[in-house]
Amino acid sequence: MSDGEAAPPVTIKVRANGPLKVTGPVRLVDHEGRAFELDGDDVVLCRCGRSAAKPFCDGSHRNPAFDGTCGGGG
Repeated sequence: MSDGEAAPPVTIKVRANGPLKVTGPVRLVDHEGRAFELDGDDVVLCRCGRSAAKPFCDGSHRNPAFDGTCGGGG
């Protein structure tokens, strides 16, 4: 990206009963202060809490099945 060029938008998609898919350039900082520079690569973030690769998804939500239904309100 050059000077004056707008950054591509960051999109966060909630996958049904699965992780959050993040697309776009983001800087992710975990609870220990470690930074992950994600320059446009798609990344999936754990939403079920079972991943051994937190904050990233490792597919653990599949067994036992994770119910990621979003509730109303909010």
